[in-house]
Amino acid sequence: MLVGRRGELEALAHLDGAALPLLAPILDLCTVDRCIVDLVSRLPAGLLPAVDVSTLPDVPETELVRWGVPLVPVIGLAESDRRLVAHGVAARAYAGRAVVRLRTGLDRAGSDATTTAVERVWRQARLVPEQCDLLVDAGDVCCPADVRLAEPRVRRLLEWARRHAWRSVTLAAGGMPPTLSRLAIDEPVRLDRFDWQLWQRLADLGVGYGDYGVGCAVPGSDGPGDRLPTLRYTADGAWWIYRWSRRGGRGDERFTDLCRTLVGAAHWPTAGAGFSWGDHEILRRARRVAGTGSPTNWVAWSTSHHLAHVLGALLRPSREQRPGPWRGGDDTPERGRSGRPNRGGETRRAG
Repeated sequence: MLVGRRGELEALAHLDGAALPLLAPILDLCTVDRCIVDLVSRLPAGLLPAVDVSTLPDVPETELVRWGVPLVPVIGLAESDRRLVAHGVAARAYAGRAVVRLRTGLDRAGSDATTTAVERVWRQARLVPEQCDLLVDAGDVCCPADVRLAEPRVRRLLEWARRHAWRSVTLAAGGMPPTLSRLAIDEPVRLDRFDWQLWQRLADLGVGYGDYGVGCAVPGSDGPGDRLPTLRYTADGAWWIYRWSRRGGRGDERFTDLCRTLVGAAHWPTAGAGFSWGDHEILRRARRVAGTGSPTNWVAWSTSHHLAHVLGALLRPSREQRPGPWRGGDDTPERGRSGRPNRGGETRRAG
């Protein structure tokens, strides 16, 4: 999931063409205006975003079919009947499918009640399970204790999910802290990616992978911060956080120093600027070829690198190591089974 802001959308707009069929971005919108709709409409052809407006008022402006932009509606279990009907219209108008988002922290009423809730979704939206990708959203997972608590809860939900013929099933979580202001400055700080750890512990179930990019899963907490030059750089199993105020000089000097430090680090990819659009932009700043940019740019470059890194990590294992595609239980109708890679969340091949 990506917060539907300019930085995240800019990263999606610069995706390499080979990555487009491997990604299924979900945009979690906290506001809707013409600018956001225009940015969504300019995403590369072949990239069909899913859009979640569940936190916005249930008014005509948030009816996705009115936007005139190809997209996939994201449906929560607590949506009003009116919004469910509108989401069903949008699903049939564009992709013929929808994403059903089940939040483990909120939707905890038990398997029977959850079944009743999703049956209401299908009935009101006039959809069937085979038209719906299930997103199991574990939310904020920021420490080992969170992983230990989330794993059995998610396993129970995934066992429940096997009762139905979902188009695909994806697990998503977010591991970025709500604020970075307490981290050290002028030196890279390593943060474990506990969302990645959670998915690895559940990969035996063959579910797809999704995350919150380089943002936080806590709603409304991932704001502009202290506005120090900042990059959130994804590596194997960790993020490296660069927050720079070194030398107390001008912003462009500080950011150049930050980028030079990153480019010289062991976690800088061997492909260098060819790894992603974001890495290309970072290297340009390290060489003083371009200006510092803004917090929006820093998020865009960090997100671009993150998407490329996650794709590479998920495609890297051998076929024998890679979890197989999601399968329902023996009582799942054959029509609902699929041999293709899972879709939903952030990535299709697995978020």
